[in-house]
Amino acid sequence: MKRGSGGPRQPGGGRRIAGPRDHDRSGSAGTGPGRGPAGKPGRKPKGAFGAKRPGGGPGIGGKRTTEQGSRGPRFDDRPRTGRNKDERRRPDQRFVKTGPRRDERDERDDWAATERPVAARSVGPRREGHDERSHGDRAGDARVRSPRSRGEASGGRPSAARAVAEPAAVPAPPPTAVQPTAVQTVTVSPDEDGMRVDRFFEARFPGLSFSHIQRIVRKGEVRVNGKRVDTKDRLATGQAVRIPPLRLDAPPPRSGAAAEADEKTRKLLASITLFEDADVLVLNKPMGLAVQGGSGTTRHVDGMLEVLRDAKGQRPRLVHRLDKDTAGCLLIAKTRFAASTLAKSFRSREARKIYWALAAGVPKPRQGRISTFLVKEEREDESIMRIARHGEEGATHAVTYYAVVETAAQQLAWLSLKPVTGRTHQLRAHLAHIGHPIVGDPKYFSIENWQLPGGIQNRLHLMARRLVIPHPRGGVIDVTAPLPPHMLQSWNLVGFDATRYDPIEESPDED
Repeated sequence: MKRGSGGPRQPGGGRRIAGPRDHDRSGSAGTGPGRGPAGKPGRKPKGAFGAKRPGGGPGIGGKRTTEQGSRGPRFDDRPRTGRNKDERRRPDQRFVKTGPRRDERDERDDWAATERPVAARSVGPRREGHDERSHGDRAGDARVRSPRSRGEASGGRPSAARAVAEPAAVPAPPPTAVQPTAVQTVTVSPDEDGMRVDRFFEARFPGLSFSHIQRIVRKGEVRVNGKRVDTKDRLATGQAVRIPPLRLDAPPPRSGAAAEADEKTRKLLASITLFEDADVLVLNKPMGLAVQGGSGTTRHVDGMLEVLRDAKGQRPRLVHRLDKDTAGCLLIAKTRFAASTLAKSFRSREARKIYWALAAGVPKPRQGRISTFLVKEEREDESIMRIARHGEEGATHAVTYYAVVETAAQQLAWLSLKPVTGRTHQLRAHLAHIGHPIVGDPKYFSIENWQLPGGIQNRLHLMARRLVIPHPRGGVIDVTAPLPPHMLQSWNLVGFDATRYDPIEESPDED
């Protein structure tokens, strides 16, 4: 007798007669299913559930053959546990549902696919006993179901349509990069003469990353007059630069509040402009506004110039600096050519700067020259410039010409100053060195028991009154700034005439 065949059968296909092994496993075969001798619980006898199935397979308890079993025919003759890794990854074919695809079951649902968003996909009517969360809801897909019920799909009486909320349309995110479609060839302009190759790309394409510039130059995609170049090479006017397709980071979208703030900044810069043309901009910097950013400084002139960036990506740049509490003329270059030319004028001392100050006491002589060495000294909460000792390391030479314009009862003096050199805090440190510090100076005013005259504000009384410098394109720039409000109040209180002749005009321009 073949093992696992279910034992001998009676003629006519009746119940299988329990064998000796059945008695050994579960007790007497006649005591009922699941019961051992004397009705005690035990192993179920095979004879109780061992009837042959209609499909011809063996009864429960028999060994399954390789061709068929209790769950139906197998598709391979290998044990299920012996499948290789690739086969175990695939679903068991015995449990794969067959039949038409979901989107092919009912052609009447085509309208849902045409009238819904592109991202949505129409799903046909729900079948009887089908879990509607098995696809769309469970997987999190943005699918839209047909509102028709099972009755409509089967041709019967339509039932009440269920309201299904459509997902809100999500706007596509803005593109983060722009890819030019063709190679560009540009000509180096006079403003770009002498510029390094990497600086040339940074100026032309502000959104281009430094690593991208290095890569395209290293790979030879950038050519100047048909030849390979290095990032440190200098360009000359008229050269042809081949620019490959670039990945440019799109500027982040500006919110309504940011756009409104930019417009206010433009209006402020326009209101304090003393002179402007295509190359140069001269501002009347207010007192208290920093020129450059620093620790805890978020609002400054250099940052405000960002709103004046042109279509080519160039933004105005500073040529020189003023102290935060010093008001008056501030020179700004609008082009690279102007910036380099004006910087050379400052280095060669072709620029003439005149400052006005209100000092404590009256210097003697009334006109003079101050020449010292200055060195920076760090303190706990601030840094100052002091007079350097002989041979001290880090000291720099500073020269200032001064002239007394008018006095007030030997207590106050209106001074006109011309710095030959441009050291940090030079004027403030020099006047404190000769014993006549500037009124309202929080760092260098150190006269004991000195009382501020009534009506004069305790603010730094120093301003950049006038600036004379050669224009980059030819000619001369000569700009004069008005007195700031707190100094104008002091001039009116003391009785100084701002139109009075300034004797500093006759002082030499060289040291």
